[in-house]
Amino acid sequence: MELGDVWPGGARPLVVRVPVEPVEAAVEADAVDAAVRAGSVAVRGPMFGVAAQDEGDGQRWRVVVAISAGCPQAARDSLNSLLWFRAKDKAQDRAERRALLAAVARLESEPVDELAVDGTRFRIVRADEYAGLGADGIERPRPTDPEPLVPDWSPGSRSAEVDEGLVLDPDAPVTPAQAAERLALRGFAHTGSRFPEDVRGDSRRALRTHPDVLLLPATFTVVEKNGPGWHPISGPHATAHGARRSLDFSLTWFAPRRDGLIPMAAGRHVDARTEAAARTPDTAEELIAYAEAADRLRAGRVDRLEVLGTEYRIVRTRRLLRWGPDGPEGPRPSDVADHGPERLHPVLDEDGTVHFDSDED
Repeated sequence: MELGDVWPGGARPLVVRVPVEPVEAAVEADAVDAAVRAGSVAVRGPMFGVAAQDEGDGQRWRVVVAISAGCPQAARDSLNSLLWFRAKDKAQDRAERRALLAAVARLESEPVDELAVDGTRFRIVRADEYAGLGADGIERPRPTDPEPLVPDWSPGSRSAEVDEGLVLDPDAPVTPAQAAERLALRGFAHTGSRFPEDVRGDSRRALRTHPDVLLLPATFTVVEKNGPGWHPISGPHATAHGARRSLDFSLTWFAPRRDGLIPMAAGRHVDARTEAAARTPDTAEELIAYAEAADRLRAGRVDRLEVLGTEYRIVRTRRLLRWGPDGPEGPRPSDVADHGPERLHPVLDEDGTVHFDSDED
């Protein structure tokens, strides 16, 4: 069978290459060690984003909205905004803007999972998020995961975005560890009784309609435990440092407000560090605990903290995207949206003029 020659229910061949460059070889060794340590996987649930395919792209699709939304409608809303701003700021003429606005109009009124605009196909795509489980719990960042040479903790600095510039290519060569993981997960399906029957049925059907899997780049999430089980307190980040920055913000800004230690209306520059310094020691004990925990976080590549009875961890998560003859899998009938389509932006006419409600009144 040739590459790209896949029929419904058939599996695509894998091209495996052995990494020889030193850094890549170290990453591969890390992946093998992680596979040995992981006794099982924990599945969190589906995530959604948007992929695009232009004429001449062959089997490849580009991720244009990160595959990180918790429901398909959130990804549709992101596509709505992407096309609206493209019509507003980048359209070359009225005809192009008209085509973009027609797509926006559909997204405002229908739960559209695929549409074509000026030769480009846009599709809402679906992936399952999972993480390795070992003796120490959920897998944490690996030594070879990307880290900045000089960590930047400033609030306004730009971090790498999840799936930024990602191209989905089912025929791209993979390393032995990647091939083993993809082959092991080809048969992944929801079977437990805690999943409703429609979810299990859709999952079984996907094994036939989208028999292959692609593994997306790892992401990093902050989880906490102050009782039974771990709970995520952040969205996915492209790097472990991005997740640590999120935890730093939670410890110094959000948690003190949640706990009533700092008024919600306090200015954005007021945090555990500044407020602890302004109070007497006997009234700043908890604020000092949060500030000292954040200082420990900044001291190095810290992935585990305990403060005021709560344990925090930076965990490494993966996403599995199923692939069929026509490309990446879209939302399943059993995937639930927490809201419906709606208008998100002011009216934009074919000349690029924005009409606000007050203008219309």
